[in-house]
Amino acid sequence: MSRTLILIGLIIVAIGILWPWLSKLPFGQLPGDIAVRREGFSFFFPITTMILVSVVLSLIMWLSGR
Repeated sequence: MSRTLILIGLIIVAIGILWPWLSKLPFGQLPGDIAVRREGFSFFFPITTMILVSVVLSLIMWLSGR
């Protein structure tokens, strides 16, 4: 359990350090992401981004379990 928490912490730190470059990636703006903007209201549902992140995380978890 402690190794897992340390690994998660290191991943969060790495993402924080790399954030200036990661924020330039088109995640959240992919085709299929739903964005509704109206006067006084905005709604954003990144369904395509969520599916892509889920597939990548599932692949990483599957490979780490082998």
